[in-house]
Amino acid sequence: MVSTRPLLLLVLCSLTLTEARFRLFNMRASELSANILGTPDGYVKVFCGSANLGETSVSRNEKNPWWKEEFTTYNGQENDLLRMEVFDKDFLKDELLGVCQRQIKLGTHKHDCFLEEGGTLHYTYTLD
Repeated sequence: MVSTRPLLLLVLCSLTLTEARFRLFNMRASELSANILGTPDGYVKVFCGSANLGETSVSRNEKNPWWKEEFTTYNGQENDLLRMEVFDKDFLKDELLGVCQRQIKLGTHKHDCFLEEGGTLHYTYTLD
């Protein structure tokens, strides 16, 4: 009689190595840099691993925006790279204010990222 234990162990092991749910939320910025035309119109593009999760709405004329969007993927894995690109929306060409990158870990984490052009991006993520 053939044992099904090896097959069962293989299935159980593969379940522990599968992707987890990743959720990015509570995104806000403080003291975003303004160009010579006035206050910034900030927004953020979000990537996790190889996935483009989308972008926030544009927060018009606000140095301290708070974005309501949440970004979720069920393909997240521990040590995937979370990348957020912060832009100032302009008429001709949007200005990159800074890039935040971090390898994600299991659990819930709050972080601050200092932007190259001035200002700070604050965010929270969960990987479970």
